[in-house]
Amino acid sequence: MKFGLVAITVLATLGMTACSQPLTSDNQAAPVVIQSAEQQYLQLADQYFKAQLQLEPIYATFAGVSDYNNDFGGDLTDQYYQATHELNRRYLSLAKQIDRALLPPDLQLSYDMFIYNLDTALASEQFPSKYLPMTQFYSSVITMVQLGSAESAQPFATVQDYKNWHQRVNGFVKWTHLAQQRMNEGIAAGVVLPKVLVERIIPQLRAQLVDTPQDSIFYNPVKTLPDSFTAAQKSALTAEYSSMIADELVPALRDLADYFEHTYLPKTRTTAGYWDLPNGANWYQTLANYHTTTTMPVEEIHQIGLQEVARIKAEMDKVRQQVGFKGDLKAFFASLSTEPQYFYDTPEGLIRGYDAVKARINAVLPKYFNVMPKADYVVKPVEAFREQSAAGASYESPAVDGSRPGVFYINTYNLHAQPKWGMTTLSLHEASPGHHFQISIKQELENVPQFQRFGSYTAFEEGWALYAEYLGIEMGIFSDPYQYFGKLSDEMLRAMRLVVDTGMHAKHWTREQAIQYMKDNSPMAESDIIAEVERYMAIPGQALSYKVGQLKILALRHKAEQALGAKFDLKAFHDQVLTTGSLPLAVMETKIDHWIATQQ
Repeated sequence: MKFGLVAITVLATLGMTACSQPLTSDNQAAPVVIQSAEQQYLQLADQYFKAQLQLEPIYATFAGVSDYNNDFGGDLTDQYYQATHELNRRYLSLAKQIDRALLPPDLQLSYDMFIYNLDTALASEQFPSKYLPMTQFYSSVITMVQLGSAESAQPFATVQDYKNWHQRVNGFVKWTHLAQQRMNEGIAAGVVLPKVLVERIIPQLRAQLVDTPQDSIFYNPVKTLPDSFTAAQKSALTAEYSSMIADELVPALRDLADYFEHTYLPKTRTTAGYWDLPNGANWYQTLANYHTTTTMPVEEIHQIGLQEVARIKAEMDKVRQQVGFKGDLKAFFASLSTEPQYFYDTPEGLIRGYDAVKARINAVLPKYFNVMPKADYVVKPVEAFREQSAAGASYESPAVDGSRPGVFYINTYNLHAQPKWGMTTLSLHEASPGHHFQISIKQELENVPQFQRFGSYTAFEEGWALYAEYLGIEMGIFSDPYQYFGKLSDEMLRAMRLVVDTGMHAKHWTREQAIQYMKDNSPMAESDIIAEVERYMAIPGQALSYKVGQLKILALRHKAEQALGAKFDLKAFHDQVLTTGSLPLAVMETKIDHWIATQQ
């Protein structure tokens, strides 16, 4: 409850009136200090962000705040949930005391985001997500492995940094035991994972059970001990980390793996969707609302998906005819998915290929953007321990202080899931001008509340990345019809997600039914399809955000083009979308409407 008390103290201070009269040494009232609405809001948002970082210490590390690098956090404890509730409830009450109309336009948008975040967080409390503390796709275990590899946000530059990590590991070990307790509660409540997802989690955990500490990825910090450390310091840290891995980490992870295999697995469910959980239909609709930042009914989303799949499939067939392929679309899919010329022979060749795509895209970006990120990005293969269940590609943001570039991860586990014709669109989406642009520019913003620099909305961020794929057409990146087919293939994936995600979680589709639907409508490798479907099972609603977000950005651009005519400036439109951080879609629409009015 330490954090709860701190939060209440902060809130009590902020809950005072906007003016105060401190006494002078002569016991006379000093001049009244009156805060403007802008000052009140900025102070409120700043205090909330600081309080949130203390409650979410790993989030603080990724945000570049080092104060809590030794703390794992109280996630899954009753105290954590109570403190989170109190934090959000009190700050929502305080925020509503500020007159939005008195804020400047940019801060009105920020204020709307702030209120939206708190309302959404409080609404989510009605569902027992604590009973599902990890999946094969997202978990504290995966995060800790990445941090402990010495190649992520956790710093390993000083002796204190090394001590901090050991303390964080202590908290993580406690978390592994608490996670089992919460999952036992979930078993009793009928809230459990699908069996197939647990079958993916177990080998992820078993992969960390090394015989000697030197074989563990958690030993990497020892392999990279700074030269500035003394011989005595290096010796002591080597012994400490060897003991930490052998006596703390490996036993905790073995115990967790045994729990999943022997206790939890027999209690899992055979169904794929949230419809089979208590209050599952409402839970899924709430998750769909959260990820899309809309209130669209899931049935409407399903229908949009069906329409988009049909449209894109027709466009794919035009490419088949353009390249003179002798056979139907299904045969074209099979050709593109199997013939050797469409694939690299080695992981190294694939990574070099993406570096070449990066250079080609970078050459034309200045023609379409006024604002570009200061940070660069690098292309890396997905780490071996998670490559079997990871997505085909992903992006990790750069360090806030510029000390580490962004990372465009490519899964090289199955080279036949990484066709050459898909490389351009994947790079546009995950790197520049997709996620790398949007997230890096957001982190580099100045004179905005901190939560605005580090908060995110999936519909905005994934919608922008899918819009970046569309922009590649205008940029001339898709002159090769096969690369354009790759663009259509990725867009098809996002359209199929609307159908399959809602199908499994709202319409009682089976996992096998979802896999077959994706096989019938795309040239994706089966291994990639399976990983995608199981991802939707693990994080319901998240996959809906891509297409919903892209369609909204395209609609707003079309609206601006129609309203402004010759005055429309594409670079300026991109500035408007990118330079206030990630926004709920309704808030973004408000911003673009205001911009259109000012341009007219």
